[in-house]
Amino acid sequence: MLFALEIDADGKLQQVLDLRDDSKKRAPAQLVLPEPLKTSGSGFSANFLWDNTGYVLGADTKDKPERAAQAFRSFRDRLREVGGALDDAGLKAVQAFLDGWSPEKAPELEHWKDMAGRNLVFRLAGEKRFVHERPAVRTAWLAFYGTTASEAQGQCLVTGRTGPLDPTHPKIRGVKDAQGTGAALVSFNAPAFESYGKEQSYNAPVSEEAAFNYTTALNDLLKAGSRQRVQIGDATTVFWTGRKTESEGPLGLVFSQREDQGDLNALRLFLQAARDGKIPDQFKNEGDVPFYVLGLSPNAGRISVRFWHVDTVEGMWRKIGQHFADLRMVKTYDNEPEFPPMWLLLKATAKREDLDNLSPLLSGAFMRAILTGSAYPGGLLSAVIGRIRAEQKITYARAALIKACLVRNARLGGKPLEVSVSLDESFTNVAYRLGRLFAVLEKLQQEAIPGANATIKDRYFGSASATPRAAFPILLRLAQHHVSKLKYGYVYDNTIQDILDGIDPKKDFPAHLPLEEQGRFTLGYYQQRKDLWTSKKPAAPETATPPTED
Repeated sequence: MLFALEIDADGKLQQVLDLRDDSKKRAPAQLVLPEPLKTSGSGFSANFLWDNTGYVLGADTKDKPERAAQAFRSFRDRLREVGGALDDAGLKAVQAFLDGWSPEKAPELEHWKDMAGRNLVFRLAGEKRFVHERPAVRTAWLAFYGTTASEAQGQCLVTGRTGPLDPTHPKIRGVKDAQGTGAALVSFNAPAFESYGKEQSYNAPVSEEAAFNYTTALNDLLKAGSRQRVQIGDATTVFWTGRKTESEGPLGLVFSQREDQGDLNALRLFLQAARDGKIPDQFKNEGDVPFYVLGLSPNAGRISVRFWHVDTVEGMWRKIGQHFADLRMVKTYDNEPEFPPMWLLLKATAKREDLDNLSPLLSGAFMRAILTGSAYPGGLLSAVIGRIRAEQKITYARAALIKACLVRNARLGGKPLEVSVSLDESFTNVAYRLGRLFAVLEKLQQEAIPGANATIKDRYFGSASATPRAAFPILLRLAQHHVSKLKYGYVYDNTIQDILDGIDPKKDFPAHLPLEEQGRFTLGYYQQRKDLWTSKKPAAPETATPPTED
């Protein structure tokens, strides 16, 4: 909705309100409006208390004054048809305005050039709500809407009650990449999709009341700026609770795609409590309230359900907390988010870290794993390792994802949780130790050949992490050359021997590392590198200044 006409109790126009936001795009406000009545042919069918300027003011940009005049009369007649007998100050004010309005005055209105042909609503001066939102007006509209019921009767699949069935459900708007005018969640538009001689949506019988209710609720959840709507890959996801709760907003921010971390920083205490297996104090009285999550994806002119999940607020907080506990990883830089949102993690799996390159199946499966506490999708670890091999870039988000996959797989498989948050020099896993060794060899090269255009990581990381037996003999020979160049090279030599303690390079270097072992190799490299580039000065705050990854 773009504009509103503010009128006084006598129907006199006070001002034209611009409902667009302050962004450069001047996006219109999203309002819940009375549903348009179904029409056929090219006749006039006005909406109730809202419509374009041709209907509301009898003027538009089509240069057809006679048609606009007919549309205006249709709008006025609709108002009388629905609420003619209603004793409501707002409705009476609109009736008075329409009775006294002259369409030729429209071009004199403020904002006319912008609002001509656009939709308008009414607001009574001194009120924040619009006239169509007044309780008595809404009741009158719902009563009238019920009188337009379909002649087809049957049992509703939603309510179980027998009553008039809706042949074509109202459109759902706000699903990314679906048709701009809206798309149907329930639709049968060809004989191939029909059965038993039933046409249209009678193949999935839903009452007009239920169809109106679910589409109205969904459109409200999907409206622009809704804190209960997030985009996960190609799935537009909405969530809500069984009753109004404080948890809806905070949990939504966990999955939000907002670039700034301001909101998440404000939730730090809540997320820390959840990560420790506790429900934040503010939400303890909401623990048993049902929590619903719905994922929708576009499919030609329809909308498909990507996933549907039901839990409680307590269950949701605990699963979110477990997700962040699994992700917990030492950060490369201090300003990186302690609780990385889902969009940031998914970027780590995408080519050039562009969400447009993301697999929609992966994003949906990842979302389900977080919501249900089940294993992360098998393709997640593979995608992260694949991007690291392709780009030679191990970021905080990628390391956190690898650790989360390994930890969750171990826990669900009944194995000990062996991967730590930061460097673990006591961890004897060969792949992890080889990752640590690779980080030390890289640092040694940088010390011996300062300013080198490329390091061993650029040439050997992929082969070292996948086929250690082929790569490390070469790297260790290079290391001896680098040690000889340094005055204190023996320090690196000792470190290398400590890491290799108990490993025979000729026998114990694996010929091939499976995917999970490649993950442990990467974590060993990441954590050792972080440790090498962290200041060891006593009493100094921890800093991380690793070299650029380019």
